[in-house]
Amino acid sequence: MTWNWQQPDWPRFQWEARALADKEARFLRGAGIVVGALKHVGDDQRSNLIIELISTEAVKTSEIEGEILDRASVQSSLRRNFGLSADDRRVAPAEQGIADMMTDLYRGFAEPLTHEKLFP
Repeated sequence: MTWNWQQPDWPRFQWEARALADKEARFLRGAGIVVGALKHVGDDQRSNLIIELISTEAVKTSEIEGEILDRASVQSSLRRNFGLSADDRRVAPAEQGIADMMTDLYRGFAEPLTHEKLFP
């Protein structure tokens, strides 16, 4: 498998929108369900759902890169980052790093992506 950045036309690659239409529609339906669910639960349940969603994304993203993270450690770090109660487990730098990145992404998704953010 070649990575996007290894393609000869990177970063000006093209795709066929029709080929992705079904997957995009499925994603949007699923996102709508999540947003709807979050509007109908209490604050504690909402926080737990958000931590669950963010930690799943963090662990899966890391797996794509070949790094296997401890899900409970990622969740513990996320809970602390969001000011929620968390266990006192020791968290490895990889888990803390992805939790910090995902927290920043969640809180600042609408901010411009700057050189300083990419290379702290």
